[in-house]
Amino acid sequence: MLSSTPHPTDPAAASNSLVFRRQGILFVVSAPSGAGKSTLLNSLRQTPDFVYSVSCTTRPARPGEVDGEDYHFLDKQEFERRIAAGDFIEHAQVHGNYYGTLRETITRNLDAGVDVMIDIDVQGARKIRGDSERIRTALADVFIMPPSMAELRRRLMKRGTETAEQIEIRLGNASKEMEAWHDYKYTIVTGAIEEDLVKFRAIMWAERYLSRRLALA
Repeated sequence: MLSSTPHPTDPAAASNSLVFRRQGILFVVSAPSGAGKSTLLNSLRQTPDFVYSVSCTTRPARPGEVDGEDYHFLDKQEFERRIAAGDFIEHAQVHGNYYGTLRETITRNLDAGVDVMIDIDVQGARKIRGDSERIRTALADVFIMPPSMAELRRRLMKRGTETAEQIEIRLGNASKEMEAWHDYKYTIVTGAIEEDLVKFRAIMWAERYLSRRLALA
């Protein structure tokens, strides 16, 4: 006896399939300098299932950094012009330099159902949490926590991009930033990069399957 259930390739079967749609998710990632955030994000970017929002900054480019890929490097006058124009969803001064996230990149992709990843400090994350309901609904924020201050010091010294005095300043700032971990929806204590990548991917997939984010097409 033949089954009356349509074959999966039949047009009738396709027309009866449930199709979900959702708005994009705004993944906000914060960590103290040297915690391993850049390594994690570079690994995540190897799988292009989200848009990485490139921040703007007035700090000088470090060796190997590419304008438009690592940051949009702006001078102070241009950055302040964009602040006045309301171009940033958040901006702040950190270590004497401006950093900011362009609003248009965020909203355009979220509206299209595309997930967006942004790398910002705790000040910026706090501002985003106070933004519009549209942004707050899309938000999934993650704090990357170093396993200890001693390990953080070791990592900062190893990369060799700051003086001893600058390292002490960064460690002092890191201690304050780490107090904000409980403000984030998720916290990952860093270990091996492979483990961190699995943890972060688990967060991404869980957020994508939240019922409140889904709607039947």
